[in-house]
Amino acid sequence: MKRISAEGGRAGEKLDRNVWVAGFVSLFNDISSEMVYPLLPLFLTGVLKASRTSLGLVEGIAEATASLLKVFSGVLSDRFHNRKLPMFLGYGLSLAARPFIAAAGSWPAVLGARFADRAGKGIRTAPRDAVIADSAPAALRGKAFGVHRGMDTAGAALGPALAMLMLAAAFGMRTVFWWSIVPGLVALLLITFIRETGVRTQPGGPAPSVGAAFGQKGAFRDFLWVTALFTLGNSSDTFLLLKARSVGFSVEAVAGVYLLFNLFYAAVAGPLGAMADRWGLGRVVLLSFPYYAAVYLGFALAGGAAAVVVLFLLYGPFQAVEEGVKKAYVSKLIPAGFMGSGMGAYNAMKGVMLLPASLLTGILWDRVGATAAFGADAVLALGAGLLFAFCLGRRRERPDLGRE
Repeated sequence: MKRISAEGGRAGEKLDRNVWVAGFVSLFNDISSEMVYPLLPLFLTGVLKASRTSLGLVEGIAEATASLLKVFSGVLSDRFHNRKLPMFLGYGLSLAARPFIAAAGSWPAVLGARFADRAGKGIRTAPRDAVIADSAPAALRGKAFGVHRGMDTAGAALGPALAMLMLAAAFGMRTVFWWSIVPGLVALLLITFIRETGVRTQPGGPAPSVGAAFGQKGAFRDFLWVTALFTLGNSSDTFLLLKARSVGFSVEAVAGVYLLFNLFYAAVAGPLGAMADRWGLGRVVLLSFPYYAAVYLGFALAGGAAAVVVLFLLYGPFQAVEEGVKKAYVSKLIPAGFMGSGMGAYNAMKGVMLLPASLLTGILWDRVGATAAFGADAVLALGAGLLFAFCLGRRRERPDLGRE
C-alpha cells in the first residue's frame, strides 16, 4: 500500500512536469554559462590585461548583486502570483549579457556584463525554486530538488567540456563565448512549458514582503541562523581547487578533478534526494554538518594527490544535500503563499555570508596555512550542526526527523 504524506503526495508518484522542465532549463543554461565562466579569469587577465584586483572586483560585485536580488524577486513572485515571468526575465538577462562579454574590449565592459548576468541569477533563483517546491508534494520534495540539482550540475560539467573541445579545435575564447548563446536560447524557450502553480497566501494573512520573508517565526527563522553560521565555514570551492594545485596537480589535472567531482555530484543528487524523502529530510540535513566537517578536516590534513581525489568525490554527496535536500527541507518550513519569499530569504542569507566566509578562509590560509583554514571551516560546520540540533530539541517538534 502506498504511503501518503500529510500534504497529499504519494511516495510512488511521478514527478510533476514542472520539475523536469525546470531541470532542463537549468541544464541548458548551465551549459551556456559554464562555457564562459571557467574561461573568464583567463580572458580578463590574459586577453584584456586586467589585474587580479580587477578580477576580484568583477566577481565580488557580481555575486553580491545576485544575493541581494534573490529575496526581492521571490517576494514579487509571491505578491503577483507569477513564477514564469521573473524566471524568463532572469534567464533572459543572463543570456543578453553573453554577447557583451564576447565583444568586450576592456575589463569595465566585462564588469557591466557580469553585473547583468548575476542580476539575472538573482531574479530567477527564488521563483525557480518556488516552482519546484510548489509542484512537488511533501513526500517527493527531496527527490524533486535532487533531480533538479543533478540536471543543473550535469550542465555545469558539460559546459566546460564543450569549451575545452572548442579550444582544442583552435577556436578562440571570444568564439566560444558567442557559441554559448545557443544553449542559453534553448533554456529560455523551455521556460514557456512551465505551468503556473497558482499558490495564494492565506486570507487575512500578511502580504509578501522583504520584512515578512525574513520575519517568519519558528523553525524557518531558526534555520536561517543555522544557515548563516554554517555558510561562514562553507567558503568558495575555489579554495579546494587551490588545495589540489598545492599537492602537485597541473592546471589541466585540477580541471579534470573538478569535472570528475561535478559528474559524481550530478549522479548522486537524485538518488540522495529520494533517499532523504524516505528517511527524513531533517535527519539527512542534520547529518550533513558533521559529514562536511569530516570532509574538510580531510582536506586540511591531505598531503597527496590520491587523498585529494577521494575527498573531491566524497564532497559530491554533501553538495547534493546542500543544494537539493536542504532546499526541500526549507520548503516545508515556509507558509503557503510565501514560497518565493522564503526561498529568496534562504538563498540571500547564503549568498551574503559567502563573502566573509571566503575572506576568513583566505586570511587564515595566507597567515597560518591551509590546515588552519580548512580546520576552521570544519569547526564552524560542527557548530552549525549543534545549533540545528539545539533548535530542534528546544522546539520539541523535531520536524521531519523520522519517517513520514
